[in-house]
Amino acid sequence: MALSRSARAGAVATAAVSFLLIGAAPAPTPGAPGIGDPYFPNLGNGGFDALHYGLDIAYAPDTGRLDGRTTLTARATEALSSFDLDLQQLEVTKVQVNGRRAAFSRDGDEVTVTPRGALAKGRRFTVTVTYGGVPQPLSGPIVFGSEYGWMKTPDGVFVACEPNAASTWFPSSDHPSDKATYDIRIKAPKGLTGVSNGVLVSTRDKGGSTYTHWRESRPMATYLATATIGRFDVRTGRTPGGTPVYVAIDPVLRNGNGVDVYAVTAEATDYWSKLFGPYPFEETGAIVDDMPEAGFSLEVQSKPAYSAVRNEATIVHELAHQWFGDSVSVAQWKDIWLNEGFATYAQWLWSEHRGTRSAHDSFLAEYNATPAGSSFWRTKVADPQRDTMFASAVYDRGAMTLQVLRERIGDKAFFALLPAWTKLHRYGNADTADFIRLAERVSGQQLDGLFDTWLFTTGKPAL
Repeated sequence: MALSRSARAGAVATAAVSFLLIGAAPAPTPGAPGIGDPYFPNLGNGGFDALHYGLDIAYAPDTGRLDGRTTLTARATEALSSFDLDLQQLEVTKVQVNGRRAAFSRDGDEVTVTPRGALAKGRRFTVTVTYGGVPQPLSGPIVFGSEYGWMKTPDGVFVACEPNAASTWFPSSDHPSDKATYDIRIKAPKGLTGVSNGVLVSTRDKGGSTYTHWRESRPMATYLATATIGRFDVRTGRTPGGTPVYVAIDPVLRNGNGVDVYAVTAEATDYWSKLFGPYPFEETGAIVDDMPEAGFSLEVQSKPAYSAVRNEATIVHELAHQWFGDSVSVAQWKDIWLNEGFATYAQWLWSEHRGTRSAHDSFLAEYNATPAGSSFWRTKVADPQRDTMFASAVYDRGAMTLQVLRERIGDKAFFALLPAWTKLHRYGNADTADFIRLAERVSGQQLDGLFDTWLFTTGKPAL
């Protein structure tokens, strides 16, 4: 095809503009080592969006050694010359980007990966990290003074990682704002069961080992991933509402506390589905392990993990987290009341459902039992600080806030607000300001004063 003189001139001008635009494109730069969360500035990583983790791990309980290969599929959000991954304690032996060997360096808990060629903005890429060592739990004041993360048990390991321990067992972008889907493959000695998130794809024995493959096809925060290994009695089925159930209980705890974990899990999953909106995951369940030293339970996505047989209230609390914390996750850790306050309020709703005590009476019992001079009232719920992010006020004053809100806007608006919240931010992230805006929109009321008093101000509010 021939071009006229004017067309040729236009083509030259277009080419010149294109050259200038190309020339103006920013040069590739290193991704940030963290997303800048005020509580954990170096957790998560800048420059890419995690899409999928393929975790292959082999664990030897007798030595405590973990050997792993993690393949992360991600999308570059800027032109990258290098990027970071979070990994604590374990030794990296090999890194590949898009199947080619890549250079890497280590600075504490940050692994910097430098691919052979820069990654263009918007490009999908894979990074495969081969690593190993003996994972160690984290400790300190954050989780009630308990150890957390990768915790050895008499027959295996109990894995519960909130808030920052996922990177003790796999390289990741370890912050809830960077969710991804997962395939988790666990190799363990024959006779032990590896339990993880989502649905069981396959299990097989080969030689002296058992291999299990789990798939979580809904977006998940890193701290909600688990690879708990041990001897378990497994019961499967469906809730009356039709949701698949998988409950694994350490046989040592078979008769503990007289709580039917399976029955309560099934009933609560269906009841919360009526109040909070459709159950967000493919399976519900529980992992009940013999790990009393942990002293806590965790809302592991699709299967809450209990470090011993807990009571009914704990089970309904952790299941409520499947909506509030797992599906709708915090944007930053200071918003943790959106998880814990809601799950605690769910316990009050459960008592109301059972006919044992109204949420109003639960509120009054907490309020009246806590003197004005108590340190409880000195926690700012909307920003409790890192080492006290799980302070009792985050749970209980967070729940009180919801009861005050319910009584202000009325039951009709309040019980429309809860499923609206979980629908609006399903599989995403949100913060306190998002919740306030939605509450005002649903109720048609201006609520700044209420939330300022109960979430942003210290001291015991007057009723």
